[in-house]
Amino acid sequence: MPTKKIALILGHPDRDSFCGAIADTYVQNAQAAGHEVRSFYLGELEFDPILRHGYRQRQTLEPALEQVQQALSWAEHVVLVYPVWWGSMPALLKGLFDRVLLPGFAFKYRQNSSLWDKLLSGRTGQAFITMDTPRWFFRWVYKMPAHHQLKKTILEFCGIRPVRIDTFAPLRDADDGKRQQWLTQVAQRAKQLS
Repeated sequence: MPTKKIALILGHPDRDSFCGAIADTYVQNAQAAGHEVRSFYLGELEFDPILRHGYRQRQTLEPALEQVQQALSWAEHVVLVYPVWWGSMPALLKGLFDRVLLPGFAFKYRQNSSLWDKLLSGRTGQAFITMDTPRWFFRWVYKMPAHHQLKKTILEFCGIRPVRIDTFAPLRDADDGKRQQWLTQVAQRAKQLS
């Protein structure tokens, strides 16, 4: 099996969360399978998550954000781990996307066109998402806003595809056996990556 270069981002600000266990499980199993992994734990990075002037003015990237950009340029596979809070991703992860996925790096609008160039094409994506909402309710009642946001309007917008999303829910009702089952699924995804 060919090895991959993987950039992993833990979008939960608390590394000791279940999302942190997912990230650690993925990294350990991907490395054991021979893949190279560069991992980022957002709660441990120092950066301003606010894009202060939109795209009107360039905001200097902190060293941590430069490292994330370098890892995304280097990677062949991008892995995101985060919880759904209020129907979306945590603000810190959204702030990372706002600051890092900039025009000229992740995409480029074409002159006199409504189309754009996807500058991160050639990479695949995987997300592991936790939430307390039952999966059926999130799908049929809420219409999966967090999944569509990540897949369609962020990763695929930049050219990262296909994007696989594994959802672990409801987390608050999950006993240790269920959580271990989910971590086993994460380990399998990391080992079977090709």
